[in-house]
Amino acid sequence: MALPILVSDIHMMHAATEELPPSAIRLALRFWPGALTMVVKKSPLIPAIVTASAPTVAIRIPDHPTPRALAKGIGAPLVGTSANRSGQPSVTTASAVTAQIGEDVDVVISGRCKGGIESTIIDLTQQPPKILRQGPVTKEALEEVIGKVDV
Repeated sequence: MALPILVSDIHMMHAATEELPPSAIRLALRFWPGALTMVVKKSPLIPAIVTASAPTVAIRIPDHPTPRALAKGIGAPLVGTSANRSGQPSVTTASAVTAQIGEDVDVVISGRCKGGIESTIIDLTQQPPKILRQGPVTKEALEEVIGKVDV
């Protein structure tokens, strides 16, 4: 299963991608940090285990300062996905993560997640770009920035 990566800033996004379409920069400037994940062509620097050997990677600058600071501090993207079990409701607090996942993780960083739902995912490797998962960033908001978007 492919996993998304979290980056600290747009410069780190450039290093994680093979080809960055202009639409990615426009979307990043408008919606990041925040609940938008973009699928782009991955850099050879991203290990195949992260992307399930796919040529693409899902990338995001999270709204929470802690993962941004961690990525910046280590100087590399972090693998970061939703903190809920597949098929289970989204969790928005550290105590809810612990209740759902329990001892399957070593560390849970405290804090409250804004919004409470997963990010919108848009695939920028196809034309027109396609929304793979609807989240807080709407189709209309995306189209204001980059034009036609499929669902």
